[in-house]
Amino acid sequence: MSEAAPADPPSQTRDNSKVAYQLPQPTGMMADVFIGDALRLDGDEREWVAQSDDVAFKPLVLCVSQGYYVNILRVRGSGVLSRHRHTGPVHTFTLRGSWHYLEHDWVATEGDYAFEPPGETHTLVVPEGVEEMVTLFHVTGGYTYVDPYGKAMGYEDVFTKLDNARRHYERVGLGADYVERFMR
Repeated sequence: MSEAAPADPPSQTRDNSKVAYQLPQPTGMMADVFIGDALRLDGDEREWVAQSDDVAFKPLVLCVSQGYYVNILRVRGSGVLSRHRHTGPVHTFTLRGSWHYLEHDWVATEGDYAFEPPGETHTLVVPEGVEEMVTLFHVTGGYTYVDPYGKAMGYEDVFTKLDNARRHYERVGLGADYVERFMR
């Protein structure tokens, strides 16, 4: 009788690319955020935090520990929204409608991506005839509202967004802790 050949080590017989990572994650790593239907734009109106009668945002991540946020901005109607300057980079993805900056010759429409470099001052406009503009923004740092002469007229950052969201969710009955699901 002959002896059977020794079995191959497990690493040689199974596809380890399909095995979940089993070692510890980095110490202090923040938790994942998962929001199903994050781009569902016509859902529960209470999820939208009003900034004015025609402007609201829906937070996806408010990362106070690293100073950035991701939210969806919705503007119903045309007009000048604001002149402002960001301290960090901004990434945008237009989901509905259109918008542009007075300082540039491009117009963002559905499906378009734009990058805003830190420090640039620009004036956001929703053109005539646009009933609704919806754009996803990833903002690092804060932004300063400025007048036409560059004078600062107010400042917002992730902490402002967080405070506004907490007050809003408490007021509309979702609870002040509703924001905790996407706060990091």
